Amino acid sequence: MPKSDTNNPSWLQKVLSLPNDSIQKTLIVAVGICLVCSVVVAGTTVVLKPIQSANKALDFKRNVVEVAGLLPEGGNVDEAFKQVEIRVVDLDTGEYTDAVDPATFSQTEAAKNPATSEVVPADEDIAKIKRRSKYALVYLVKEDGKLKTLILPVHGYGLWSTLYGLLALDSDFDTVKNLKFYQHAETPGLGGEVENPKWRALWVGKKVYDDKGEVKLSVIKGSVTPDTPDAQYKVDGLSGSTLTSRGVSNLVHYWLGENGFGPFLERLRSQRG
Repeated sequence: MPKSDTNNPSWLQKVLSLPNDSIQKTLIVAVGICLVCSVVVAGTTVVLKPIQSANKALDFKRNVVEVAGLLPEGGNVDEAFKQVEIRVVDLDTGEYTDAVDPATFSQTEAAKNPATSEVVPADEDIAKIKRRSKYALVYLVKEDGKLKTLILPVHGYGLWSTLYGLLALDSDFDTVKNLKFYQHAETPGLGGEVENPKWRALWVGKKVYDDKGEVKLSVIKGSVTPDTPDAQYKVDGLSGSTLTSRGVSNLVHYWLGENGFGPFLERLRSQRG
């Protein structure tokens, strides 16, 4: 049988022979543990990434069908989402386009790419998004071949974070049917109240545009009462969250205005007659 070469010990034997309280042995063990943990974490990330992506896609579908009013309690999200038609809009022209595949297009990623986005001038960037994708996905719910609900993705900066949401409009493209913010990092109990169902319910039935076609819908400071002038364009402010409330107003004005979905909505209104 081969004998170990005691005159030429391996590196492992050299490490093990070091005193336990030596700095060299401590560093080697620490680095080794870090390397093993890194490999485990990296491997886990690779294995779980497809599952995470699938869950993220399912969660987004759930948000879409929820704001569309298509998901009964306990209903199947994928089945409900079959009622939704996805289209791509060229935001500059307001026309539908086949320039990108709606199945793989990401508006967030497109906004980071200079080839598929444009810088928003500071004097126009009320939503503080910095760059705007040239294209956007919209979600259509039809009934008997006619557009019943239009769902628009909106986003803008609040107090601490960018709020990502979905705004559902009625077939007049002026009346709010629903609003939901599905991603943000605003303060729980304050700006985080954008998720509160009671506050979200205040948006239902509100009007977006005034008689001149200008975006007038806003979150105000305080509460809206029956005596509040132009109450149909106003939503109660979030208590203690002035900057988040202002951010919501600004993102609504941006995305429903001429630099957002304004041209697209005007085209839909003209086609409706």
